[in-house]
Amino acid sequence: MKKFLKWTKIEIMGKITEKTTLAEILKEPKLVEVLEKYNFPCLACPFARMEIENLEIGKVCDLYGIEVEKVLKEINEAIKE
Repeated sequence: MKKFLKWTKIEIMGKITEKTTLAEILKEPKLVEVLEKYNFPCLACPFARMEIENLEIGKVCDLYGIEVEKVLKEINEAIKE
């Protein structure tokens, strides 16, 4: 019997950009840890849960004054591990 690899969209995409939604990022536990490090407010916000599919990480960073380049660099490094 053949073994099939289970791939997430992030593994297929290979890189997180400013346009990546939080919903995609939150599927990977190691990436959630990066967001927690930067105190992302959306992780605990009950209203964000309703619109998480549309929240792009770049827009959230801009809105809350979080350095998007630093976050993206750290997230993309975590994907490679």
